Amino acid sequence: MTSSATGIFSTCDLCDANRHDVSGDFRVLPPVFLDFGATRTFCGAVATVKCFEDNSLVKATLDTDGRGRVLVVDGGGSLRHALLGGNLGAAAARNGWAGVVIDGCVRDVAELALHKLGIRAIAVMPLPTEKRNQGQSDVPVQLQGVRVRPGDWLYADRDGIVVSSKALV
Repeated sequence: MTSSATGIFSTCDLCDANRHDVSGDFRVLPPVFLDFGATRTFCGAVATVKCFEDNSLVKATLDTDGRGRVLVVDGGGSLRHALLGGNLGAAAARNGWAGVVIDGCVRDVAELALHKLGIRAIAVMPLPTEKRNQGQSDVPVQLQGVRVRPGDWLYADRDGIVVSSKALV
């Protein structure tokens, strides 16, 4: 049941309410994302980073005031390097980010599980990235073929992840 007064939502209810959307304003991410954070259900306005095997912009973004937002990272689905680890997870939680969703890998999963933060990624890889200061922020991205734009709203719970061009709860 969704409730705007409490911020409680269910992605299943959101899908039921928006199943006839043909505008593309409501999108569902494929069920390939694994849960790594201490917070299982999270939502917020989207900030984006597009990078490939270089988490310089992920770090720079998570070191800023999150204001309850969700960082969506288009890591190109790379399984070769982790874009988020324990230190960045701690920074994200400390700086007020609601969550991080990565089309790529994470590491330090025991540490990530301790942070009051929603974290979804497609796999675990212990190898860190190289820092080349490459990538883009605040640009439209693709996660597993699904378009996500800065300012969209992301909702994640145990049933899945949905994205909308407007706040739903």
